[in-house]
Amino acid sequence: MAQVIASLNAELAALRAFDIAALAEATDIKERGIALLASGQDNPLTPDERALAEQAMRLNEQARVYVNLMSANVRQRLEALTGTMPVAYAPRAAA
Repeated sequence: MAQVIASLNAELAALRAFDIAALAEATDIKERGIALLASGQDNPLTPDERALAEQAMRLNEQARVYVNLMSANVRQRLEALTGTMPVAYAPRAAA
């Protein structure tokens, strides 16, 4: 779990730095760590493991919010460039 937390921190740092290569590497390490944890998860989590898992969930949520904010910023800038009126959230149709 410590490796997953370290990779989540690395993801956040890569997002802040707009470092795509570092983001890809951290995400790969995170996914492999989670797969390894899931493959051996036959027993309930200990309190310490649960605390680490909850920390990982908070870091993942922080990364998700950061990505959503970046996406909203890009959308707003594109709408300003194209003169498109912003609307309440509506999924875009597939191209």
